Amino acid sequence: MLINCVAYQEGKKLSDVPVVDISEYLMQPHTFVWVALRDPDVEEIAVMQDEFSLHELAVEDAARGHQRPKMEEYGNSVFVVVHTVEMHGEELNVGQLAVFAGPNYVLSVRRDSDQDFTAVRARAEREPHQLAKGAGFVLYAVVDAVVDRYFPIVDMLESDLESIEDQIFSQKDEQRANIERLYALKRKALVLRHAVIPLLDAMGRLHGGRVPAVVVETQEYFRDVHDHLSRIAGRLDAVRDTINTAIQVTLSMVAIEENDISKKLASYAAIFAAFTAFAGVWGMNFEYMPELKWKYGYPFALATMAGVSGYLYRRFKKAGWL
Repeated sequence: MLINCVAYQEGKKLSDVPVVDISEYLMQPHTFVWVALRDPDVEEIAVMQDEFSLHELAVEDAARGHQRPKMEEYGNSVFVVVHTVEMHGEELNVGQLAVFAGPNYVLSVRRDSDQDFTAVRARAEREPHQLAKGAGFVLYAVVDAVVDRYFPIVDMLESDLESIEDQIFSQKDEQRANIERLYALKRKALVLRHAVIPLLDAMGRLHGGRVPAVVVETQEYFRDVHDHLSRIAGRLDAVRDTINTAIQVTLSMVAIEENDISKKLASYAAIFAAFTAFAGVWGMNFEYMPELKWKYGYPFALATMAGVSGYLYRRFKKAGWL
């Protein structure tokens, strides 16, 4: 579906452009065309390929979707794929934004995402001196908007992790639930990391040293995006390490609790074993058993059992087993 198709000349909006007239505007000096598509079908992609003379391999990636974040050069144009990550309830939804940027055009293809870039276009139009830099600045603005939307998700992950850490020691009876929440949090962090790490490498190729001609005048902006991605990657690594530590602590606490229970069961088993031992001996049918020939034999046997059991109880209590 076509969202926008606008021509800009020297940084100022010229007019909305019918798709069939795109090639005519591309021939005008100091003019570039910015087109945005959402979940396009094969026919729409084919039309854009003809109008912008896009490379067939890049078109195939954009049409297929589910690509790894990357940056590729095709002649005097670049093809960038980024993942859009957004919260849907308790789950993370991962979409794809593919951007074609040439000397005088920018084509963005968004898939499986509710995020729009209306604010990005409005911001760019308010800064004609920046928009005059052409497709390179638009590419930066779009990618920067995607990366900036990663930060609230990282904040959410860190906040949830702190909440779970507090519950690990305060709610010992919910350790299983804590482990499940930690694994769910780890999965979310991994999803975001898969979007960040490959893009970090791609943005590193757009500043410093040899860069594509499209972004020569905007290298410092991509360096800023690269810095943001580095910060996010560092925070994700910290979250991942903390989650692993929290899982180990939780499992250790579960093991300690199980060990305490085992100690209590072993203690009571030892106490009742004393009853069993005495009863086993005195229960035999010998002539001079206390219960048979001695008037006070039965109370003596019970007192002996109780005394030994009480002694064992005090020893286990002192040792911390009970």
